[in-house]
Amino acid sequence: MGKINFAILATGNIANSMAEAVSRLDIFDCCAAASRSYERAKAFADRWEFRKACGSYEELVQDREVELVYVASPHSHHYQHAKLCLEHGKHVLLEKAFTVNAAQAEELIALARDRGLLLAEAFWPRYMPSREMIADLIAQGTIGEVQSVMADFGAPLSHVERLRRPELAGGALLDLGVYPLNFALTVFTEEIREIRSSAVMSPEGVDHMNSITLTFENGKMAVLHSNMLAYMSNRGVIYGDKGYLEMGDLNNCSEIRVYDENKKMTACYPVPEQINGYEYEALACARAIRAGQVECEEMPHSETMRLMRILDTVREQWGFKLPGD
Repeated sequence: MGKINFAILATGNIANSMAEAVSRLDIFDCCAAASRSYERAKAFADRWEFRKACGSYEELVQDREVELVYVASPHSHHYQHAKLCLEHGKHVLLEKAFTVNAAQAEELIALARDRGLLLAEAFWPRYMPSREMIADLIAQGTIGEVQSVMADFGAPLSHVERLRRPELAGGALLDLGVYPLNFALTVFTEEIREIRSSAVMSPEGVDHMNSITLTFENGKMAVLHSNMLAYMSNRGVIYGDKGYLEMGDLNNCSEIRVYDENKKMTACYPVPEQINGYEYEALACARAIRAGQVECEEMPHSETMRLMRILDTVREQWGFKLPGD
């Protein structure tokens, strides 16, 4: 099989991480990079050795060589940009948060399925080896029966313009809070019985910090927190009746620590070496495209919708509306 022609739409910071990964994977041809400015696109393409630079997103999607587009724009524009790619017959790897709300996500998924195109959420922890390692430890009964999860994620980011502005779907929830939520949903697959949440809102009208408690039908619970004003531990902890598992760095776990009933660490499992972690989601997309699939097994559409509906419910509880609602 030939290489998959890979393109990047929007050339901000996160796009550099993806470019670093795919440029070192033989399965991809770094085909094109697009920005709203040709100069920025050219600088990005030159840095990462992409063959083409496009001065508009329309130019990118009209390129017949392009097969798979990584959409790296702010999530306020994900719906618009992913729809543009899908309507032009491109497979899409869409950065998180997938969209602003569940209605937008549902429409994009329906469009991708109708066109027979891959549409995958670039929620990188879902694709990493650490996810399977955690699942195996739980299945083996390492910490007994899992009862609850706690997770937090945050850093002082209120100076970042897109996080301050409601019109850019700012706030802690969609940018940071999705990590603890994703972690909890990875551990607990049961139906949710109740969602309770609260937030501290900024003068501009976005959430500075929030807390979310999910209670599942089987009586298990997840307590989650995100914050754009302060550094947090960025840990995830899974509590069982015989001990607990602790993961540092929810967005890119480096090791999994096992503790017994006496809070003594009994094992520590490092994750495999990686380029930067972004390679796993790109490789998953390549496998899915070659298999003719419209979703990745690691992050199926059902899980994207599950997360988006929780985000909608939480914002409704706060009275937090965004453009696109």
